[in-house]
Amino acid sequence: MMNLSRPGLVLMVAALVAVLGVWTEAGYAGGRPDPQAERVARGGYIFEAAGCLGCHTDEAHGGQRLGGGRAISSDYGTFYTPNISPDPIYGIGGWSDSAFIRALRHGVSADGTQLLPVFPFTAYTLMDNQDILDLRAYLRTQKPVARQSRPHDLREPWGFRLMMPGWRILYLGVGPLDTNPLRTAQWNRGQYLVRALGHCGECHSPRDWAGAIEESRAFSGNLNSLNGENAPNLTPDPETGLGRWSEADLMLLLELGLRPDGDVVGGSMAEIVRNSTSRLTPGDRRAIVTYLKALPPLRAGPVPPN
Repeated sequence: MMNLSRPGLVLMVAALVAVLGVWTEAGYAGGRPDPQAERVARGGYIFEAAGCLGCHTDEAHGGQRLGGGRAISSDYGTFYTPNISPDPIYGIGGWSDSAFIRALRHGVSADGTQLLPVFPFTAYTLMDNQDILDLRAYLRTQKPVARQSRPHDLREPWGFRLMMPGWRILYLGVGPLDTNPLRTAQWNRGQYLVRALGHCGECHSPRDWAGAIEESRAFSGNLNSLNGENAPNLTPDPETGLGRWSEADLMLLLELGLRPDGDVVGGSMAEIVRNSTSRLTPGDRRAIVTYLKALPPLRAGPVPPN
C-alpha cells in the first residue's frame, strides 16, 4: 500500500481535481449528454419535418429567417405568415411553453387572439407534447427578428376571428394523435409524420364552404389549394392518385423531388422536398410511404401535373 505524507496527499487530491476539471470541460459532459442540447437537436428535426421554415420566411423577397411576411393567397383573401423568431416584441420570444402548446393544440395565441386555420393547428394539435416543447426549445435558439407581423387581407366574413371558437367546436379534434395498436410501428410513425408534423392533408384535401377539410375525401387532392396551386391526390387510386407509383418512386420523390417520368416537382412541393422531406431520415421517409400506400384509394377529378 502506498504511504503518502500529508503534503503528498494534498498534491494528489489537487491533481485529481485538475484532471476532473479538464475532463469535464473537454467532454465528460459529452459522455453524459446535455439534456438541453438534445432537446434543441430534436426540436430542429421537428422544425424541418413540420416545414416551419418555408411558411415563416419570405424567401422570395429576401425576408429574414422566421421573420414572417410571406403572402399566401386563397379563396378567402391573402394571409401573411407571422414572425415566429424569438424576438420578445414582434416574435414569440415572450411566450411561455404553455402558451406555445395552446397555440399549436387549440389555435389560440399567447394574447388570446383566435388563430385562423391557415395556420395548420388542426394538424399540429395531433403532435406529442414533448415534440411541441422540443420545437419550442429549438426556436428559442434562432436569431430574433425585429419585424412586425403584417395583418391579413381577407374578404368578409373570413377575417372575423369571433367566429373561430364556434369553428373550433365544429372542426377541431384536439390531440394528441392516438397510436393504432392494430397497425405496425412503421405505419403509426407514418401516420404521425403525414397527419401531424407534415400536415400533408392541409393542402392535399378538398375543403368545405367554411374552410374545413372534408374528412371523407381527405388526401384526395385539391385543385385550388393555397396560392392557386394544384395539390394532387395522395391516395393509391390508380387513375387519379399514386396507385401506379412504386414505393421506390415515392421514396425518390420525398428525397430528391424526382417523379417516375423523370420530371421534378415544382412549386410548393419543390420547397417542401428541399426544406423538409429530404432532411428526414430514410426510416421516416419509408414510414410516410407506408402510410400513404395504406390509405383507402379515392377517385378524384382530373389532376393536372405539378
